[in-house]
Amino acid sequence: MVTAAMLILFLVPSGLFIAATFGATAVMIIASLLVGDASRPRLTLRSAIIGLMSAFLLYLVFYGGNAAITKFGFPGVSGPTGASIYALIAAPSNPLLLQVGVLAFDAAGYESFFRGTLQRRLQPRFGPSSAALVALVDAGLHFATGNLLWVSTTFVADLVWGLTYHYGRDLSASLASHFLWDIAIFIIRPIR
Repeated sequence: MVTAAMLILFLVPSGLFIAATFGATAVMIIASLLVGDASRPRLTLRSAIIGLMSAFLLYLVFYGGNAAITKFGFPGVSGPTGASIYALIAAPSNPLLLQVGVLAFDAAGYESFFRGTLQRRLQPRFGPSSAALVALVDAGLHFATGNLLWVSTTFVADLVWGLTYHYGRDLSASLASHFLWDIAIFIIRPIR
């Protein structure tokens, strides 16, 4: 169910990306609720600080990665373009409230499913390595985009959010990190 929703998200025409994002993330939330693994975030000062630090670290990683791609270039990988996810979410035609709403829903959907369901089930057996396993699953799904940069950035972001979830010991830390990073990277200071 989640796989199908994500594949639809990646394959719809760009004009439907926002609507498909709401749909795919709703499916993730529903799937988490149906399997009974929807852990409730408990926002505390500790989890908010961990989320903020994690989002800041991840932003720096992306900033450095973009600088490396720009300076050295890598075959088959280029920086953001007009057809990138930046253009799909933060397009001038999308009102700011819609952009914030889709990013909040995106963070809630991804975190409830990938961390709150998948990683939560894998952690007892694999410990911190469960973050990498879940990141591989999500990055693997992103191969449908045909965009190697999107696949690799998905892996890096998911790995950071997975480790944030593991060490923050609560879904609210990774949820805060995901949402704050989304706001920073798409609205406040996009990396171009």
